[in-house]
Amino acid sequence: MANTKSAAKRAKQTVVRTGQNRTALSAIKTYTKNFDAAIKSGKKDESKASLQVLVSALDKAVNDGRVHKNLADRRKSRLAKKVAALA
Repeated sequence: MANTKSAAKRAKQTVVRTGQNRTALSAIKTYTKNFDAAIKSGKKDESKASLQVLVSALDKAVNDGRVHKNLADRRKSRLAKKVAALA
């Protein structure tokens, strides 16, 4: 348990931020699974739509500091290549 008021506050902040991080990262994983399912089905329109949702989620995570910019850029690039390969 925290010994000071400031330590108690930091503990509370950590709990809140951990929850926010888990929510954002879980959403990205879900969108990635939806994207992969669309790619496997071979539907280009559906794949593009799910890619847009995923890219948006990644960009928001970068802006919030939950994901590193290079990681997001790398994933977006790889996913875009998969969509382009469907053509």
